[in-house]
Amino acid sequence: MGDDAREPEYPAPTSARNRHETDAPVADSERSTPPQAGPPAMPWAAPAAPQPAGSPWGDTAGQQGGYGQQPAYGQQGGYGQQPAYGQQAPYVHPSAYGQYPPASPAGYGVPPGQPAWSTGAPAGAPTGWAPPPKPGLIPLRPLGFGTLLGAPFQAMRRNPKATFGSALLVQGITIVVSVLVIGGVTWFAVSRITSAAPDDRDAITAGSVLAIILAALIPIAISLIGSVMVQGVVVAEVARATLGEKLRLGQVWRAAAPRLWALVGWTLLASLAALIAVGLVAAVVWLVIAVSTDLIALGIGIGVIGALGLIVLYAWLGTKLAIVPSIIVLERAPVSRAVARSWRLTRGYFWRTFGVLALISIILSVASQVVTTPISLIMGIGGSLIDPTGSVEGAALTTFVVTYILLILVSLVVTAVTSVVTAAAVSLVYIDLRMRTEGLDLELVRFVEARQAGDTSVPDPFPLTPRERRGAADTTVPTGS
Repeated sequence: MGDDAREPEYPAPTSARNRHETDAPVADSERSTPPQAGPPAMPWAAPAAPQPAGSPWGDTAGQQGGYGQQPAYGQQGGYGQQPAYGQQAPYVHPSAYGQYPPASPAGYGVPPGQPAWSTGAPAGAPTGWAPPPKPGLIPLRPLGFGTLLGAPFQAMRRNPKATFGSALLVQGITIVVSVLVIGGVTWFAVSRITSAAPDDRDAITAGSVLAIILAALIPIAISLIGSVMVQGVVVAEVARATLGEKLRLGQVWRAAAPRLWALVGWTLLASLAALIAVGLVAAVVWLVIAVSTDLIALGIGIGVIGALGLIVLYAWLGTKLAIVPSIIVLERAPVSRAVARSWRLTRGYFWRTFGVLALISIILSVASQVVTTPISLIMGIGGSLIDPTGSVEGAALTTFVVTYILLILVSLVVTAVTSVVTAAAVSLVYIDLRMRTEGLDLELVRFVEARQAGDTSVPDPFPLTPRERRGAADTTVPTGS
């Protein structure tokens, strides 16, 4: 053939996209540039790997070469053709098959905003940050300070029958028992004093006063046990609310019942330790004053310093051992192991735990004073306001009795709210500490997903297995706050 029919002097293409192309004659006027058009694409073919940079048959500025040509927008490049006779199939990396090639920058001559070539694959959904799951009361991640302050109040609003109802029931029983016991003993003591002979009246009076004091200890013990029961119930409810469950009043009491006596034992032990500490300080002060009346100032100074020391000691031990009730109820741990666990979990998080509990206590104390102070003022001056001249017989006494009953009812409600919110705050601090130190949030997410999928065989995520118990005993908790 003539010069016009000579084949172009270009090396054979190595791209799988151009294996089907055949040689074509090129005119002399067209030898300075690569061919402008390739053969039509196959009816269907998978996308090919992009051309390597710097290929001798690649595109020139503003033009597309025939052998290195990319398929038009929206088309698919063909590959899979058998090489021509006498040609060797180019090597293609195994990863190129079955994968979409990476995006390449648009070349010359491509309109702005349009890709240089398309793979024909559908665009994937954009990925981004997703919030942690929140199946119930709190998100399943380490909690922020604001969440720890707000979630205890949400726990009571979320299930008021199981939380506030339980506290109101226990507080009501405590008040009724207190009135019956103290009132009955007081009435009996006064009756004995009034009916005693003049010679025996002093001895009977002393015995009656002692009986009234001892009777007053019974409501205190009942109130202590009742508060412990409320704490156990609230701990169980908060744990289930974290998983998105909502228990009824009977269910939450049955869940906490097996651990209530362990809670009572821990509370009595802590109360006994506090009484011993106070007794030691009081004994030292009494001994100093008893030695000589000249040491009264020294005794008072020792008493003040001892009281301040007891306050600091109470704040420190109260923070380090704050989550013992939660461990007793949720992990079903004995008292000794619960004390050790609480000590380890709060290591490095003392100030965070102290700040949350102290701020919750301050908020509740201020709210209680705001509610009860007006009623106390009315009780003191109500009679004078209603009957300033005293012309109505019994008006002052009636006003006092009515306002006193109102104060008892309001105090009952305030005490119930305070006990629920405090116990919920301690429970959430426990869950947060385990999320931060032991990755409990992952176990909670796994449990929630399994339950949502209908799998009821997943165990409760809160108790520790024997292996986890050994690992927790050997784990060093970070010292950061």
